[in-house]
Amino acid sequence: MTEQTEKPAGSGIGRRIVLVAAAGAASACVLPSDKTRAAQLAPRTLKYSDHDPLGGMRTQFLADVLFPAIERESNGRLKIEAHWNGELAGSFDALSSVGGSGSADMATVVPEYVPDQLPLHQIFKSFPVGPTGNKQIEFFRRVYAEVPAFAAELASCNVVQVFLGTGYPVAFFSAPPLPIPDGLRGGTWRAASFWHKDFLTNAGATPVTLPWGPGILDALTAETLDGVMVDIDDGSLLNVQDAAPNVLTSKDLWMGHLYPIAMNKDVWNGLQQNDKQAIRRAVERSYPALGSATDDGFDTQVEELRQSGANVRILRPDELVRWRIVTKYREVQAAWSAAQRTKGVQDVDAALAGAAGIMDRFVTP
Repeated sequence: MTEQTEKPAGSGIGRRIVLVAAAGAASACVLPSDKTRAAQLAPRTLKYSDHDPLGGMRTQFLADVLFPAIERESNGRLKIEAHWNGELAGSFDALSSVGGSGSADMATVVPEYVPDQLPLHQIFKSFPVGPTGNKQIEFFRRVYAEVPAFAAELASCNVVQVFLGTGYPVAFFSAPPLPIPDGLRGGTWRAASFWHKDFLTNAGATPVTLPWGPGILDALTAETLDGVMVDIDDGSLLNVQDAAPNVLTSKDLWMGHLYPIAMNKDVWNGLQQNDKQAIRRAVERSYPALGSATDDGFDTQVEELRQSGANVRILRPDELVRWRIVTKYREVQAAWSAAQRTKGVQDVDAALAGAAGIMDRFVTP
């Protein structure tokens, strides 16, 4: 309640008249104040959409760590109503669902699924090696802080970034044991990212596109496919090791997966300032746990692959250097940048130079 201070009646005015006038003035002031206070204290439910089911490292982290932290830091004013497994929107529709249709207030967006809307965000997967865990999170946060084009690109889609989710590193699954990168030469390899296809081509392999599913194992068994380049958890979930039991990987093999949680810009602007601050505090306190979860999760993936019978080898530092050189990734980046300019994409050179410069701080040449 707002405290009221009764002022004494002035001379020449009856006490009853003053009290009535004071009461009227008080009601005029108190009621709007009470309504404002009630609005500030009333819980606000934010509807969240995710294309993945609950239970994976990323989704479980959100459910167990980030979302409870938001509710806790806001003293219960903010509630997260989470919808998983594409219940509100699939992976290709997440950006439009949160930026335009209004079916969600927040959603995890996968930039590679919306390259026309988020062309600059494709840059993140263009590096062959990079940091892991907390250092990976630090890389992405520095990019957003130091290269304004990325936040501006999200803003053009009517969303703001509130949290940066990350994923696991790359793994190479093959039937025979192969050195990387020399063993790739002459082979046929499945990869999803256009960046990785160029990397494989520069390493002397033939990249192919195959739908992700049991057909991958069939192709490996039939020897029409020599190997798969994929993030280690997706390979393990599909049991690729059953047909390609030799696995080469490293925490430094950069996948570049970024899963930003985007919030509708109007929803964000409509939040009370203290609730915005609560979200920022929750994010800051959740990031260290995410870094540890990805590093620990990688170790768990490796151990589970070995227990399943796979031969997992961690790449040596000299092999990582060799891979970085063979991919000719800077040439690949330059060609992509030139193509984007012809499409009229703004700030592409500055965005690429900014991200590459920050990556160079994390990776020893």
